[in-house]
Amino acid sequence: MRYVQKLLVSVALLVLTLSAQAATGVFPKSTFDNLDYGLYWFGFGDSWQKAVPGQSNAYYSNTKPTIIYIHGWQNGSSLVQSRETFNRKDAGGPDLDLANSWLNAGYNVGILYWNQFADEGEVKDAEAKIWTATGPRAMRWRNSAGVYSNGPSQSAGDLLFASYRDNLAGYNGSNIRIAGHSLGNQMAIVLTKKISDAVTAGTMNSKLLPKRVALLDPFYSNYAKSYLGNKWVGEVCRTYVSELKTKGVIFEAYRSSAVTSTIFVGDANTNLMKMTAYTELKPQYFSTAQQTEKHNAAVWHYLWSFSFNAPAITGSSLLGLSAKTTDTRTKDLMNGTQKLVHNLGVNTKEPSDDTFTLQNR
Repeated sequence: MRYVQKLLVSVALLVLTLSAQAATGVFPKSTFDNLDYGLYWFGFGDSWQKAVPGQSNAYYSNTKPTIIYIHGWQNGSSLVQSRETFNRKDAGGPDLDLANSWLNAGYNVGILYWNQFADEGEVKDAEAKIWTATGPRAMRWRNSAGVYSNGPSQSAGDLLFASYRDNLAGYNGSNIRIAGHSLGNQMAIVLTKKISDAVTAGTMNSKLLPKRVALLDPFYSNYAKSYLGNKWVGEVCRTYVSELKTKGVIFEAYRSSAVTSTIFVGDANTNLMKMTAYTELKPQYFSTAQQTEKHNAAVWHYLWSFSFNAPAITGSSLLGLSAKTTDTRTKDLMNGTQKLVHNLGVNTKEPSDDTFTLQNR
C-alpha cells in the first residue's frame, strides 16, 4: 500500500511538473539569464511587450476590458527557457492563438510571470513563495544555467501585486478578469485579496478590483503551513474567497484532471469549489494515463471557449459556464447549489459542442 501511495505521489508530481513545459523560443535567452518577472501584454501570434510603469505599450489600452493569466509551478522551465503563452500546442492543446478571440473582442490580454521563482523541484517550495518571502527556499530564483540566486525580500504575491498596481495605474476600463492555473490559482486569489485590501484602504482605484476570477484545475497542497499560522493553504483561500465575494468578485472554477485533488498530494478543497460557479470538465479525448494533458486542458479549454457561445445545459433553457458566459449568469451559478458536469462534447477538444448537466454539489 505504501508503495502504491508513493507511486501515485510521484505520478501526480510529474504531471504538475510537466504542465510547466510550454512555449520555447518566444522569449530570448536573456529573459532567463537574469531575474525577470511581472506583467507582459500580448498581441496576436504570441507577440508581446513587457509592461513598464509610465511607458506606453503597443498591446495595452487603459479603457479596454482585460484578461490576465497566471501560471503555476514551473519546475525545470528556466533551463529549457520555457514560458507559458497563448499557444498551447505543446501542452496538448490546439495549435491556435488562444488570445485571438479576446483581442478581437477588444480585450487587453496579459500574463503575470513568476516563472523563475516557481522553478523549484518541490511544489510546496514554489507554493510558499506566493505567501511569504521567508519560506523553505526564501525567494531564490533560477537562471538559464539552472543555478539558483538569492531573491528579493518580498513574496511573489507582493511582487506581482506591485507589478499589477503600477502598470494598471490610471486604468479606466469596466472589467478585469484574472485566471490562474494549478498553483497559479492561489496566486490569483492572493493577488485579488491584496487588490481588495488596497481598494478598501483607499490606495487603489476600485476599477482595478477584478470583477471575475477563474480557478483552472486548481492545486492546493496538503497540511498546515507555519507561514500561515498553521493553517492549510486551501483553508486560507476559502477565507479570502468568502470575503472577496462580499466585495462583488465573481469566482468560477474548473476541474479537468484527478491530479490536483489526489489525497496523497493535493487538497481537493471541496468546500471552496462549492463557493464558486463550479464545472467538472471531462476531456475524454485524452486517456486516463494522460493526466498531464488533462491538467493543462483547463487552461486552453477556458481561453478557447471565449470563441463560442456559452454552452447549453441538458434539459434546461439556462446556459452553462464558460469564459463567454455573462458575469450575471456566472454569479447566479456561483450563488446556486449545483455544479455543472460535462455531458456531451467530451470526445472533442473544440468547446463549441460542449453541453453540461446540473448536479448537486
